[in-house]
Amino acid sequence: MGSYDPYENVKSVMEQAMTIGKIDRAMFEIIKNPQRETKVYLPVEMDSGEIRVFEGWRVQHSNIRGPFKGGVRYHQDCNLNEIRALAAWMTLKCAVVNIPYGGAKGGVRVDPATLSERELCRLTRRYTYAIEPLIGSDKDIPAPDVNTNAQIMAWMLDTYSMLNGRHCPGVVTGKPVELSGSRGRTSATGRGVVISAKLILEKYGRTLAGATVAIQGFGNVGGNAARIFHHQDARVVAVSDISGGIRKADGLDIDALSLYIEKGGKLTEWNEPGAERVSCQDVLTCKCDALVPAALENEINEQNADALQCRFVIEGANGPTTVEADAILERRGIVLAPDVFANSGGVIVSYFEWVQNVQEFSWDRDRVKLMLEDIMTQAFAILMEESEKSGCSLRMAAYIVALRRLLYAEKIKGLFP
Repeated sequence: MGSYDPYENVKSVMEQAMTIGKIDRAMFEIIKNPQRETKVYLPVEMDSGEIRVFEGWRVQHSNIRGPFKGGVRYHQDCNLNEIRALAAWMTLKCAVVNIPYGGAKGGVRVDPATLSERELCRLTRRYTYAIEPLIGSDKDIPAPDVNTNAQIMAWMLDTYSMLNGRHCPGVVTGKPVELSGSRGRTSATGRGVVISAKLILEKYGRTLAGATVAIQGFGNVGGNAARIFHHQDARVVAVSDISGGIRKADGLDIDALSLYIEKGGKLTEWNEPGAERVSCQDVLTCKCDALVPAALENEINEQNADALQCRFVIEGANGPTTVEADAILERRGIVLAPDVFANSGGVIVSYFEWVQNVQEFSWDRDRVKLMLEDIMTQAFAILMEESEKSGCSLRMAAYIVALRRLLYAEKIKGLFP
């Protein structure tokens, strides 16, 4: 468990996809490796007057199909190989859903819960200053990720705009709507997870209404997915966050639970008739139609994959399932919607936000939702076709589709100089 390397994981799956998809390897070494890796040291004055230096990164994996694009996460366990893997996944994700972006990722090794708001602001501005030469609306566009949000993006936008002497809304996505953000962006990744579940269930003759769902992670992705599942008449039977989980066989009252948490309540202290407290592992292995891992990497692994009691896995997080677990799930007939498709709603609506910024125009929420569903439905049809043609899992099909698009772009552009 401790030796899990997400970057080796993504490279291993790419290698398999190249073989299964019978793809020409001439340009593969370019896609396997990031184009640029930047490490930054961030001195920040704490409220006490003490100076602390934080480590940060920005990895730019590929811009062959458009500007680099990818989130920034704040986490105490952040490391370079994790950021490399996330950047590569973003490249693949954008190619899978066929939007004109490449992949990047940023991170700072910090537990943001230990910082005051003023300290968090100073850290964000320092990080933005450090990576400012790399980013821009036509170069590299950051966005929120684990432990970052619209407020962090507002600080990044302001810092970059001050350094450039003008308002530059296209430099980040996931901004507040009042600062040229897009309606529907906050819930977009969770909405994409629900769209993925709906498409998979329909493919197997099921409907979302009445389906049982368990969700590991109750942050932006898991929390929004839970609410949307609930409003589309699915039964959310279990949810968890870092503190533990709760389970209720006939479905939790997700609206009431969400309101309770928004007001500062703790998930494990939620009282609802018929609900029981369980561990995070219990949520992963509870009986349900669809399991949504929406926390961090390496959550479904060879230790617990045999214990899953679901029919479908819809990956809300990036890299939640290891290569070894993939093989176990496939052997057991559990159908998995891979992260590079299932959680692409965030980057798709980030693309919409960026387009609106470039056009200096704003779309309404209903248009954003319809366009998101349209792009994901088209992408799903292509993945199913590839999966059936190559006799492979949906993850392998997604990687084959993405790599073909990326390597074709590399080939027709050629090498410079």
